[in-house]
Amino acid sequence: MLTHTISKSISIVTILLALQAFYTKTKAQNCGCSSELCCSQFGFCGNTSDYCGVGCQQGPCFAPPPANDVSVAEIVTQDFFNGIINQAESSCAGNRFYSRGAFLGALDSYSRFGRIGSVDDSRREIASFFAHVTHETGHFCYIEEIEGASKDYCDENATQYPCNPNKGYYGRGPIQLSWNFNYGPAGTAIGFDGLNAPETVATDPVISFKTALWYWTNRVQPVISQGFGATIRAINGALECDGANTATVQARVRYYTDYCRQLGVDPGNNLTC
Repeated sequence: MLTHTISKSISIVTILLALQAFYTKTKAQNCGCSSELCCSQFGFCGNTSDYCGVGCQQGPCFAPPPANDVSVAEIVTQDFFNGIINQAESSCAGNRFYSRGAFLGALDSYSRFGRIGSVDDSRREIASFFAHVTHETGHFCYIEEIEGASKDYCDENATQYPCNPNKGYYGRGPIQLSWNFNYGPAGTAIGFDGLNAPETVATDPVISFKTALWYWTNRVQPVISQGFGATIRAINGALECDGANTATVQARVRYYTDYCRQLGVDPGNNLTC
């Protein structure tokens, strides 16, 4: 778990560097875009899917695909959830924190999760989400990153989300949310003070699941149609994909294919990255 935690940290650094490169090539507008341009989730102006797609704040944003009539609650049954969390040791803090009820409570704010495309697409997305969460938390064992409090997750270049020097922005929750530039916008979207009270993600189970769904719908859901391998790349690609760590890729794939089997759906193609 410690090795995975280190890999996760380095992966996020890679993502940060990619975002910074994007920032240097694009003029920041702080949503002061002209009427024909979209303001992206990062506050930049443009007219492509990077700006007008997922997370678009203002302007001629692209309409999202229609949601289907799938009931996620009917797919994520108590038996399915218990099949994951019951594999964690009884001493795990997550046993007293994560629950299907908390997941469903968070789901109320993310009505498009698991409801895009066909019924089979919905089942594959749900299997994918829980495969990654299982891998990140050790079957819902961990709430916080191992030794996370000793690490520095403050990006001082992300001036829109200034760090509180008395707080730590290390991994917390089902998707192990990290860095001030994630805690800030997640808090704004969900309704908690992500910069001054990041520990909320480890003390409120509904908010904790909301951060996972926030990250998923903004960062992972847009690529899910490309196959499970694309979701691995979106979450930890720099450290796992292209032969970097085939063992962890295969571990994620095993969880995914097992959950697809349980949910009665073919896992599809492009499982690795």
